[in-house]
Amino acid sequence: MTPSDLPLPLRTFGLLALSNVFMTIAWYGHLKSLADRAWYVAALISWGIALFEYLLQVPANRMGYNGGYTLAQLKIAQEVITLAVFVPFAVVVMQQPLKLDYLWAGLCLVGAVYFIFRG
Repeated sequence: MTPSDLPLPLRTFGLLALSNVFMTIAWYGHLKSLADRAWYVAALISWGIALFEYLLQVPANRMGYNGGYTLAQLKIAQEVITLAVFVPFAVVVMQQPLKLDYLWAGLCLVGAVYFIFRG
C-alpha cells in the first residue's frame, strides 16, 4: 500500500496533523528549550523546524483542495487539528495545567466544523 492508496481525508488531514506538530514546536518549543538564547537564534531554529511543517502542509492543502475540499473547510480543519495538537503539547511538554477552557474552545470548533462541512 502506498500513501496515494489511502483515502483522501486520511492523507489530507493526516499530513496536516503531522505538519501541525512541527508548527507547534516551531512556534512554542523555543519558549522552554531556548529561553536563555537570543530571540534571533530562536527565530532561526524555529524557521528551520517550520520548513518541515511547510513540506507537509503545502502538499496536504493541495491534495485536499484538488480533491474537493473548500478553502474554508481546510482552514477550519486546520484549526481543529491545531487545538488537538496544542493541548497535549501545552500540558505534557510545557507543563501547563489542563484547563476546562480547552474543552469549551474545542466545542466551539465542533460547531465551526458542523457549519463549514454541512451540505
